Amino acid sequence: MKNCVIIPTLNEEKAIGNLIEQIKMLSLDVVVIDDGSHDKTAEIANKKGAHVISNKINLGKGIALRQGFKHAIELGYDAVVTMDGDGQHNPKDIRSLIEVGFKDEQTAVVVGNRMLEVRNMPIIRILTNRIMSNLISFVCHQNIPDSQCGFRLIKTKVLNKIDLSSKKYEIESEILIKAARLKHKIISVPIQTIYAGEKSQINPFIDTIRFLKFIIKVYFGK
Repeated sequence: MKNCVIIPTLNEEKAIGNLIEQIKMLSLDVVVIDDGSHDKTAEIANKKGAHVISNKINLGKGIALRQGFKHAIELGYDAVVTMDGDGQHNPKDIRSLIEVGFKDEQTAVVVGNRMLEVRNMPIIRILTNRIMSNLISFVCHQNIPDSQCGFRLIKTKVLNKIDLSSKKYEIESEILIKAARLKHKIISVPIQTIYAGEKSQINPFIDTIRFLKFIIKVYFGK
Protein backbone atom coordinates (compact mmCIF):
# COMPACT_ATOMS: atom_id res chain seq x y z
CA MET A 1 0.00 0.00 0.00
CA LYS A 2 1.18 3.47 -0.90
CA ASN A 3 -0.50 6.16 1.17
CA CYS A 4 0.06 9.84 1.86
CA VAL A 5 -1.25 12.43 4.29
CA ILE A 6 -2.78 15.61 2.88
CA ILE A 7 -2.88 18.70 5.10
CA PRO A 8 -4.64 21.89 3.94
CA THR A 9 -3.21 24.82 5.88
CA LEU A 10 -3.72 28.51 6.53
CA ASN A 11 -1.24 30.23 8.84
CA GLU A 12 -0.25 27.11 10.81
CA GLU A 13 3.44 27.84 11.40
CA LYS A 14 3.13 27.01 15.12
CA ALA A 15 1.96 23.42 14.67
CA ILE A 16 2.88 22.27 11.17
CA GLY A 17 6.54 21.41 11.80
CA ASN A 18 5.90 19.07 14.72
CA LEU A 19 2.93 17.54 12.94
CA ILE A 20 4.98 16.66 9.86
CA GLU A 21 7.73 15.17 12.03
CA GLN A 22 5.24 12.86 13.76
CA ILE A 23 3.71 11.75 10.45
CA LYS A 24 7.14 11.10 8.94
CA MET A 25 7.85 8.76 11.88
CA LEU A 26 5.03 6.60 10.51
CA SER A 27 6.89 6.32 7.18
CA LEU A 28 4.20 8.23 5.32
CA ASP A 29 4.57 10.93 2.70
CA VAL A 30 3.13 14.34 3.54
CA VAL A 31 1.51 16.81 1.15
CA VAL A 32 0.87 20.30 2.53
CA ILE A 33 -1.35 22.72 0.65
CA ASP A 34 -0.47 26.19 1.87
CA ASP A 35 -3.67 28.04 1.05
CA GLY A 36 -2.56 31.66 1.03
CA SER A 37 -0.78 31.79 4.39
CA HIS A 38 0.89 35.01 5.50
CA ASP A 39 3.31 33.28 7.86
CA LYS A 40 6.10 30.70 7.47
CA THR A 41 3.83 27.64 7.07
CA ALA A 42 5.13 26.74 3.60
CA GLU A 43 8.77 27.37 4.51
CA ILE A 44 8.60 25.18 7.61
CA ALA A 45 6.69 22.41 5.83
CA ASN A 46 9.25 22.33 3.04
CA LYS A 47 12.15 22.13 5.50
CA LYS A 48 10.47 19.24 7.31
CA GLY A 49 10.30 17.23 4.10
CA ALA A 50 6.70 17.69 2.98
CA HIS A 51 5.71 18.22 -0.62
CA VAL A 52 4.29 21.74 -0.59
CA ILE A 53 1.66 23.15 -2.94
CA SER A 54 1.36 26.91 -2.45
CA ASN A 55 -1.57 29.16 -3.34
CA LYS A 56 -0.82 32.88 -3.49
CA ILE A 57 -4.29 33.67 -2.14
CA ASN A 58 -6.74 31.74 0.01
CA LEU A 59 -8.90 29.62 -2.29
CA GLY A 60 -10.79 27.63 0.34
CA LYS A 61 -10.44 24.21 1.94
CA GLY A 62 -12.35 22.47 -0.83
CA ILE A 63 -10.04 23.65 -3.57
CA ALA A 64 -6.96 22.98 -1.43
CA LEU A 65 -8.04 19.38 -0.83
CA ARG A 66 -8.85 18.88 -4.50
CA GLN A 67 -5.33 20.04 -5.35
CA GLY A 68 -3.96 17.48 -2.91
CA PHE A 69 -6.16 14.71 -4.32
CA LYS A 70 -5.00 15.47 -7.87
CA HIS A 71 -1.37 15.23 -6.75
CA ALA A 72 -1.98 11.93 -4.94
CA ILE A 73 -3.77 10.38 -7.92
CA GLU A 74 -1.03 11.46 -10.32
CA LEU A 75 1.62 9.87 -8.10
CA GLY A 76 -0.28 6.59 -7.81
CA TYR A 77 -1.14 6.56 -4.10
CA ASP A 78 -3.67 3.92 -3.01
CA ALA A 79 -5.28 6.19 -0.42
CA VAL A 80 -4.98 9.58 1.18
CA VAL A 81 -5.42 10.58 4.80
CA THR A 82 -6.68 14.12 5.25
CA MET A 83 -6.15 15.99 8.49
CA ASP A 84 -6.03 19.53 9.86
CA GLY A 85 -2.76 21.36 10.35
CA ASP A 86 -3.56 23.02 13.69
CA GLY A 87 -2.60 20.11 15.93
CA GLN A 88 -6.14 19.06 16.84
CA HIS A 89 -5.78 15.69 15.14
CA ASN A 90 -3.47 13.12 16.72
CA PRO A 91 -1.15 11.49 14.13
CA LYS A 92 -1.22 8.28 16.20
CA ASP A 93 -4.77 7.72 14.93
CA ILE A 94 -3.59 7.53 11.31
CA ARG A 95 -2.71 3.86 11.67
CA SER A 96 -6.26 3.05 12.81
CA LEU A 97 -7.71 4.78 9.76
CA ILE A 98 -5.41 2.85 7.43
CA GLU A 99 -5.94 -0.51 9.12
CA VAL A 100 -9.73 -0.21 9.03
CA GLY A 101 -9.69 1.15 5.49
CA PHE A 102 -7.82 -1.78 4.02
CA LYS A 103 -9.41 -4.49 6.13
CA ASP A 104 -12.38 -4.65 3.77
CA GLU A 105 -12.11 -4.10 0.02
CA GLN A 106 -15.62 -2.58 -0.02
CA THR A 107 -14.65 0.22 2.35
CA ALA A 108 -14.01 3.44 0.46
CA VAL A 109 -13.89 6.08 3.19
CA VAL A 110 -12.99 5.87 6.87
CA VAL A 111 -14.14 8.88 8.88
CA GLY A 112 -12.79 9.82 12.29
CA ASN A 113 -15.44 9.99 15.00
CA ARG A 114 -14.93 12.63 17.70
CA MET A 115 -18.43 12.34 19.12
CA LEU A 116 -17.71 9.54 21.59
CA GLU A 117 -15.74 11.94 23.78
CA VAL A 118 -17.06 15.49 23.66
CA ARG A 119 -16.17 16.84 27.11
CA ASN A 120 -13.69 19.35 25.70
CA MET A 121 -15.58 20.11 22.50
CA PRO A 122 -17.28 23.55 22.33
CA ILE A 123 -21.06 23.16 22.69
CA ILE A 124 -21.74 24.92 19.38
CA ARG A 125 -19.62 22.32 17.58
CA ILE A 126 -21.46 19.48 19.28
CA LEU A 127 -24.84 20.83 18.21
CA THR A 128 -23.90 21.65 14.62
CA ASN A 129 -22.03 18.35 14.19
CA ARG A 130 -25.00 16.31 15.36
CA ILE A 131 -27.45 18.16 13.10
CA MET A 132 -25.22 17.93 10.06
CA SER A 133 -24.25 14.31 10.69
CA ASN A 134 -27.89 13.23 11.01
CA LEU A 135 -28.67 14.90 7.69
CA ILE A 136 -25.68 13.38 5.93
CA SER A 137 -26.47 9.94 7.35
CA PHE A 138 -30.00 10.25 5.98
CA VAL A 139 -28.82 11.32 2.53
CA CYS A 140 -26.12 8.62 2.39
CA HIS A 141 -28.30 5.86 3.87
CA GLN A 142 -25.38 4.98 6.14
CA ASN A 143 -24.64 5.82 9.76
CA ILE A 144 -21.96 8.52 9.87
CA PRO A 145 -21.86 9.91 13.43
CA ASP A 146 -19.30 12.66 12.71
CA SER A 147 -19.70 13.56 9.05
CA GLN A 148 -17.90 16.89 9.43
CA CYS A 149 -14.66 15.40 10.73
CA GLY A 150 -11.83 16.23 8.34
CA PHE A 151 -9.58 13.49 9.71
CA ARG A 152 -10.32 10.60 7.36
CA LEU A 153 -8.96 8.09 4.89
CA ILE A 154 -10.18 8.10 1.30
CA LYS A 155 -9.14 5.55 -1.30
CA THR A 156 -7.97 7.12 -4.54
CA LYS A 157 -9.97 4.65 -6.63
CA VAL A 158 -13.04 6.42 -5.24
CA LEU A 159 -11.62 9.90 -5.82
CA ASN A 160 -11.07 8.86 -9.43
CA LYS A 161 -14.79 8.12 -9.80
CA ILE A 162 -16.32 11.23 -8.26
CA ASP A 163 -16.35 14.76 -9.61
CA LEU A 164 -15.81 17.17 -6.73
CA SER A 165 -16.81 20.83 -7.05
CA SER A 166 -16.96 22.24 -3.51
CA LYS A 167 -14.68 25.16 -2.75
CA LYS A 168 -15.04 25.35 1.01
CA TYR A 169 -15.84 23.16 4.03
CA GLU A 170 -18.79 21.39 2.41
CA ILE A 171 -16.31 19.25 0.47
CA GLU A 172 -16.28 16.82 3.40
CA SER A 173 -20.01 16.22 2.91
CA GLU A 174 -19.72 16.12 -0.88
CA ILE A 175 -17.16 13.30 -0.70
CA LEU A 176 -19.42 11.22 1.53
CA ILE A 177 -22.58 11.77 -0.52
CA LYS A 178 -20.95 11.01 -3.86
CA ALA A 179 -19.12 7.95 -2.53
CA ALA A 180 -22.36 6.63 -1.02
CA ARG A 181 -24.21 7.12 -4.31
CA LEU A 182 -21.70 4.77 -5.91
CA LYS A 183 -22.61 2.21 -3.20
CA HIS A 184 -19.24 2.46 -1.47
CA LYS A 185 -19.01 1.62 2.22
CA ILE A 186 -18.26 4.40 4.70
CA ILE A 187 -16.88 3.36 8.09
CA SER A 188 -16.30 5.43 11.22
CA VAL A 189 -13.57 4.90 13.83
CA PRO A 190 -13.02 6.68 17.16
CA ILE A 191 -10.28 9.31 17.20
CA GLN A 192 -8.84 11.69 19.74
CA THR A 193 -9.33 15.41 19.23
CA ILE A 194 -7.06 17.86 21.02
CA TYR A 195 -8.57 21.22 21.93
CA ALA A 196 -6.16 23.86 23.18
CA GLY A 197 -8.13 27.04 22.75
CA GLU A 198 -7.66 27.33 18.98
CA LYS A 199 -10.12 29.59 17.19
CA SER A 200 -12.06 27.66 14.58
CA GLN A 201 -12.08 29.08 11.05
CA ILE A 202 -15.65 27.78 10.70
CA ASN A 203 -18.45 30.27 11.30
CA PRO A 204 -21.25 28.15 12.88
CA PHE A 205 -24.07 30.25 11.43
CA ILE A 206 -22.74 31.10 7.97
CA ASP A 207 -21.24 27.68 7.33
CA THR A 208 -24.34 25.86 8.58
CA ILE A 209 -26.52 27.87 6.19
CA ARG A 210 -24.12 27.13 3.33
CA PHE A 211 -24.14 23.46 4.33
CA LEU A 212 -27.94 23.29 4.29
CA LYS A 213 -28.08 24.96 0.86
CA PHE A 214 -25.51 22.48 -0.39
CA ILE A 215 -27.48 19.49 0.93
CA ILE A 216 -30.69 20.73 -0.68
CA LYS A 217 -28.90 21.27 -3.99
CA VAL A 218 -27.24 17.86 -3.95
CA TYR A 219 -30.21 15.89 -2.61
CA PHE A 220 -32.84 17.34 -4.91
CA GLY A 221 -30.56 18.00 -7.85
CA LYS A 222 -29.01 14.53 -7.92
